[in-house]
Amino acid sequence: MTPSYVVTGGGRGIGRAVTERLLAGGGAVVVIESDAEALDEAGAGGVPVVGDAADERVAARAAALAQEHGTLRGWVNNAAVFRDASVHASPISEVRALIAANLDLAVVGCATAVRAFLAAGGPGAIVNVTSHQATRAVPGGLPYATAKAAVEGLTRSLAVEYGRRGIRVNAVAPGTVATERYLAFLAGLGEEAAAAVEEQLAVLHPLGRVAEPAEVAAVVAYLLSDDAAFVNGATVPVDGGRTVLGLDPEARE
Repeated sequence: MTPSYVVTGGGRGIGRAVTERLLAGGGAVVVIESDAEALDEAGAGGVPVVGDAADERVAARAAALAQEHGTLRGWVNNAAVFRDASVHASPISEVRALIAANLDLAVVGCATAVRAFLAAGGPGAIVNVTSHQATRAVPGGLPYATAKAAVEGLTRSLAVEYGRRGIRVNAVAPGTVATERYLAFLAGLGEEAAAAVEEQLAVLHPLGRVAEPAEVAAVVAYLLSDDAAFVNGATVPVDGGRTVLGLDPEARE
């Protein structure tokens, strides 16, 4: 039977690349995306579910659709909220809400996937998309870095708890990726400033460039596949060596 997958935040960026990769491999993909316009831009292919991936009802609907279109074998928690806040300048309630927003996306997705896999009595794999910031925080990014570090802890905990039930849980931690969001950021800087940023990022990544979304998607697809049958509880850096180098342009007093 056709394997099916759920990808959250699948309308753009890494999520879209993961969707395309899984579809190319012959799987059916249910895409949860809060931005209906992004789904329209992505074009046909995946089964769309417009809504908040942190909403249990939306996640449950996606799981049901995945079962209708095949045998649910994988779930990718890619959706994220990108907004900086600092504890000295932002209301504490805002900082807490931002941490919760990112963590909730993974918790709801993981819980829904685990329950679906157990109910079906079959194996399954979950991949959580975290970030190099989970281990290398940057100033201003406290909510995002904190949530992503928690997601990596969640990944390890689930791997231990459900591995004997045939459920593998892993994570990928990208560095900077040339998503639509990144390209729009560069476009807004002007040619000279954009070139300076790209040069700086080339220094930060030992491979001398940022990643393409498809390169992250390839690792996600591997972790979902039978080729990774004995990989469980791992966080795989897909950052061109950025984390081990340990530099960051935003580091400052």
